[in-house]
Amino acid sequence: MSSQSGRIQTVLGLIHPDELGYTMTHEHLTMTFQCCYCPPPAHQAHLDGAPIEMKNLFWLKQNPYSNKENLLLNEEVDAVREELVAFKAAGGGCIVENTTTGISRDVKTLKRLAQETGVHIVSGAGFYVDATHSPETRSKSVEQLTEILVDEVLQGADGTDIKCGIIGEIGCSWPLSDSEKKILQATAEAQTQLGCPVNIHPGRNSEAPFQIVRILQEAGADISKTVMSHLDRTIFDEKILLEFAALGSYLEYDLFGTEMLNYQFNMKVDMPSDNDRIRALRFLISEGYEERIVISHDIHTKNRLVKYGGHGYSHILNNIVPKMLVRGISQQSIDKILLENPRRWLTFK
Repeated sequence: MSSQSGRIQTVLGLIHPDELGYTMTHEHLTMTFQCCYCPPPAHQAHLDGAPIEMKNLFWLKQNPYSNKENLLLNEEVDAVREELVAFKAAGGGCIVENTTTGISRDVKTLKRLAQETGVHIVSGAGFYVDATHSPETRSKSVEQLTEILVDEVLQGADGTDIKCGIIGEIGCSWPLSDSEKKILQATAEAQTQLGCPVNIHPGRNSEAPFQIVRILQEAGADISKTVMSHLDRTIFDEKILLEFAALGSYLEYDLFGTEMLNYQFNMKVDMPSDNDRIRALRFLISEGYEERIVISHDIHTKNRLVKYGGHGYSHILNNIVPKMLVRGISQQSIDKILLENPRRWLTFK
C-alpha cells in the first residue's frame, strides 16, 4: 500500500483522520458544466444567455442547465470563498471536491481556497462522463489510464504537485460507453495499488449502480471503499435500494437543496424534495445501513450559491440536520453520517 496509509490526503497534504470534521462528500467549488447544456424551449430561448437576476431565479431553479452563465461555477471563486468561511463557522470541517478531468478541475484554486479558509479540501482524480473524454483519453489502454490515476494521487494533478485524495467522481453514462468501462477498470486497478477511496457518478437508470459495481468487482475493486453518488435521483424503489445497499458501497444522497418539477437530464424522474431525502435516510438507518450513508449537496451551478439566492454549502448543517433531529434521527446517527463514515471512507488503507 501507499505511503498515505492511515491518513487522509487533502490539497494541502496528509492529515490524521481525527482532524477531518463534519464533511460534505460530494461538492464542486470550481468547475464548468457546458457539456450538459440543455437548450430551453423556443419561447424561452432568450434566457439561455441572460444574466442571473432576481427576476429569473425561479426559472433557473427549474431549468438550471438552460442558462450558459449558470454553468460556469469557476467564475465564482470569491463567492465560494465566502461560503467556505460560513461553512466552517457552521461547524463544517471538510469538502470533498469531485471535479475531474473534462469539467475543468483547478487544483491550484482548491489549494488557495483551503489555505485562505481553513477548510480541508480533498480533490478528485480521474475522468468525467464519456461526452467529456478527449480523443487521447479514448485511445488509452486500461494500463495507461491506471498510470494517470495513480500519478494524480501520488505525484500531483494537472502538472502540479497538488495531490488528489480520492479517485472520482468517475463519470458513467447509461448505457456505459467503452471508454467509461476502461476507466472503471483502471479505477479498480489504481484503487488496488493505492488503497484509496473512490466516488462514482452512475448513469441515470436504476440498473446503472448495479452494473458499475459488477464491473468494479470483476476488476478487483474494494467496494467497501467506494461511494455510489446520486442515489436520490437514481433508485427510488425501496426493495431495489436494499438490494443495492447489500452490495456494500457507501450510499450517497448528495442532491440536498435540489428541488425541481422536471429533472432536465431524465424527464421520467420526479426529483425528490429534501423531506423525501430525509425519509430515505431514516429508512436506510432502520434497515441497518447507518454506517454506509454519506450526504452532500453536489453544488455545480451558480444558482445554488448563496450569492444568487441559493442554499449554499452550509444548507445541510444549518437546515437539514435540525430537520433530521425533528424526524427522529439521533445525533449519534448524524455524527456517523457526517463525520465517522466520511472519515472511514477517506482514510487510505
